[in-house]
Amino acid sequence: MAYAEAAADLLDLEVQLYHMERRAERSVLREIQDPFDLMDSEFKRLYRFTPDLVEELLMDTLGPRLEHQRITGISPKNQILAALRFYATGCFQRPVGEQWGISMSQSSISRSIHRVTDVINDAIFRQWMQFPMTDVARQLAREKFRRAAQPFDGAIGVIDCSHIAILAPREHEEAYVNHHGYHSINVQMICDPDQCILNVNARFPGARHDAHIWSASAARRVMERAYNNGERRTYLLGDSGYPLEPWLLTPLPHAPAGTPRRAYHDALMSSRNVIERTFGTLKTVWRCMHKHRTLQYDPGFAGRIVNACAVLHNMCRAHNLVFNDVEDDGEVAEPPVQQLPLPEEFARPHAVAVRLQNRLIVERWGG
Repeated sequence: MAYAEAAADLLDLEVQLYHMERRAERSVLREIQDPFDLMDSEFKRLYRFTPDLVEELLMDTLGPRLEHQRITGISPKNQILAALRFYATGCFQRPVGEQWGISMSQSSISRSIHRVTDVINDAIFRQWMQFPMTDVARQLAREKFRRAAQPFDGAIGVIDCSHIAILAPREHEEAYVNHHGYHSINVQMICDPDQCILNVNARFPGARHDAHIWSASAARRVMERAYNNGERRTYLLGDSGYPLEPWLLTPLPHAPAGTPRRAYHDALMSSRNVIERTFGTLKTVWRCMHKHRTLQYDPGFAGRIVNACAVLHNMCRAHNLVFNDVEDDGEVAEPPVQQLPLPEEFARPHAVAVRLQNRLIVERWGG
């Protein structure tokens, strides 16, 4: 008995010694393997940012909030790079920690992802995610769409939803099974013609219909208030999964070819294609959101990761970062969800919107 206890104690001691040696080894590797020594092109391939932009956009703003009290704590720089590498690959945490230049344990990677994600959401999300709230902002947004490669006069944004695969949650699991048959959160986004994301809502389970998410959206309340205040020619562009409203235009897929109604449909679909490209870019660059990766987190934190990636996407767009060396996995746009019967709250706006849509077609396409 005493021999067995002594053997167990010795084994515990050996395990502790192994972990101490691994921590020391990782600390040394972090000191000698500095990712900032890489060429800019290789650094961008790994972390999706250039070294200068990591310093300027992330270290200066997030660094002070990521400082550890312990002298042996992981530096803000390494926490940020670990999170960026995870967002960029969607790998499990242990392989991320074992990559060159990171050298962190799985638990340290996990803490870094949580800390960086929370700081992005709490400190800079509103700075980088700005829906046009004022008359002046909406006028600037309309002008941007008027001058776009696929213009639509009066539009200020394009709206759609996309599913982000997650681990099956323990509570209300059935609510997260989407119409494709896998667990997800259904994420609503609004973007401008330059693929800049104006609004993101990542709080709804995968079984929720796009129209339901829109009905509860703060962006809808902003658009409705602007309309009620007399702003009559300001629209978002949606697909047939959304209800037609005075402030939300939807396509007419069954309009006969060669008619003004078909011309309206084609113009709207051409302009709203930018949201499909935005989702494609977002999931190709930040692959943790790709459906073949699956976020291994509860729905709430998975939504915060989506928010963080949307912020990083906007930073890249603002600084003209392109990723021609990032291979597209070929994820295709999701077809619009079949329109459900309109809830009562949409009935009156829909009746008004039909008249406005018909008037718009007559004015612009001679219908």
